[in-house]
Amino acid sequence: MERPTRFEHSRYLGDKRTQLVYDLDEWSQPEVVDEIVAAEVATSFAPDTIVEARNRGYTLATPGRRRIRRAPRS
Repeated sequence: MERPTRFEHSRYLGDKRTQLVYDLDEWSQPEVVDEIVAAEVATSFAPDTIVEARNRGYTLATPGRRRIRRAPRS
């Protein structure tokens, strides 16, 4: 999948509403990522690792998995 322009150097992209993190190297549904970026609720992590995403309370997204949407805190 092609990475969004603003997050072109990030592998993991988090959704602040659902606390799910998407692995852009493995994710195959670009419409989901496009919707996150368009809604301006995307976040990246430094260092860009799944461990750091989990440390911040995010869970790795898998196709078909849904979580409750919440208003972003920041």
